[in-house]
Amino acid sequence: MQIDINKDMLRTLMVMGGVVEARDPYTGGHLWRVSQYAKRLATQLGLSNDEILQMTIGGYLHDLGKIGVPDQILRKAGPLTDNEFYIIKTHPVVGAEIIQEHPHSVIAHDAIRYHHERIDGNGYPDSISADTLPLSARVISIADAFDAMTSTRAYRKGMTRQVAVERLLEARDTQFDSKLVDLFVSLAGNGNLDEVLSHSDENMPLLVCEQCGPIIAVDRESKDGDLVYCKACGSEYRLHRMADTFALDSTGGKANAQQLKSQADKYPIEELIQQMPVELKF
Repeated sequence: MQIDINKDMLRTLMVMGGVVEARDPYTGGHLWRVSQYAKRLATQLGLSNDEILQMTIGGYLHDLGKIGVPDQILRKAGPLTDNEFYIIKTHPVVGAEIIQEHPHSVIAHDAIRYHHERIDGNGYPDSISADTLPLSARVISIADAFDAMTSTRAYRKGMTRQVAVERLLEARDTQFDSKLVDLFVSLAGNGNLDEVLSHSDENMPLLVCEQCGPIIAVDRESKDGDLVYCKACGSEYRLHRMADTFALDSTGGKANAQQLKSQADKYPIEELIQQMPVELKF
């Protein structure tokens, strides 16, 4: 398959995905991490550069449908009710419907609709089995699950890398493709995921709010002395550069509504857009 790339249209789509992500204070950098895990796994598979780019984009856009999930569900600290979980489970279909008429829909449709399907056919929304589950969805489901397990959420702390790896191995041939799990685990064991784990962008480690625990994602323009805010509790901090990361110094202040608005991190989006050729074949 071949598709002509309009970078402006693709950029708009990815910014939409980034804004959706920014609504949840616990998921800063999730889209970037999933896209990078997918990129590394696709590379390990020996896929073409265009196929790798397709999966990288799919990883970034996979949660687009969460635009239809209310904030009170996305941010809920306790267990979800059956009805709330039903609403969460609609996001692959909603995302696929949003992208359906977009000129670049073919790039990310499978990643968006099928990233919660399972090899054993017990996933959602379509309960499709291994013989019809697209490769991009198999790749991104592993990347998404690993990041979800190793990231802190409102209802639990993130797992260690080793525990998450063990969970992936336990789900070989049931939830995940066993070949892809083995390749991903080898990447984790060789340290090839370390620069992605607990980062929101290249060389940008996640920081932790001292008041309430959610992560604080800083971007590439952040510098010593800048003010940043926890998107969950609004606490204000001043950044202090320490080697390859920052330390947080509480000012005692609180953010206003403007400082807490949801906006996409433009730097990882622009970096990927600039990598795109004029046409993509996959």
